[in-house]
Amino acid sequence: MNRRDKHNYYLDIAQTILERATCLRNNVGAVIVKNDEIISTGYNGAPRGRANCCDLGVCRREQLGIPRGQRYELCRSVHAEQNAIIAAPRGEMIGATLYLAMCNSKTGALVPDASPCNMCRRMIINAGIERVIIRNTETEYTIHNVQDYIEQDDTLPEDQLKGTY
Repeated sequence: MNRRDKHNYYLDIAQTILERATCLRNNVGAVIVKNDEIISTGYNGAPRGRANCCDLGVCRREQLGIPRGQRYELCRSVHAEQNAIIAAPRGEMIGATLYLAMCNSKTGALVPDASPCNMCRRMIINAGIERVIIRNTETEYTIHNVQDYIEQDDTLPEDQLKGTY
């Protein structure tokens, strides 16, 4: 009998969760796990009570031609990582692992180079999460130590800050 390894088991769950996402670009599923227990889950979608992009039939960032990884403040969605963190008690997240799976909304294909945005990284750091494991293929994944997010500060150079808050 070939048993699925634990990381792929939780990534499979994250991949199922992303089926609830409402983004027209990429659907993301997140699972926070500690001591082999699921603490919380999340997927990307508009805040409760607001219309989702899939309901409106338009993605504002796509409409404006904004590349992946930029200008998330213009996005209607709360990210999967954020929703999972919001739903979990901080004490249970300290030392936990966050599992992420991302699929292209149009093709359904896994996005192999997925990574939390800078804002999500900040939330992951403050939540006390220790590792982020991201699905690349149905069996391959990348493990990121959150300490690396801390040490690789995402502070922008001065010339990139013009016109920002």
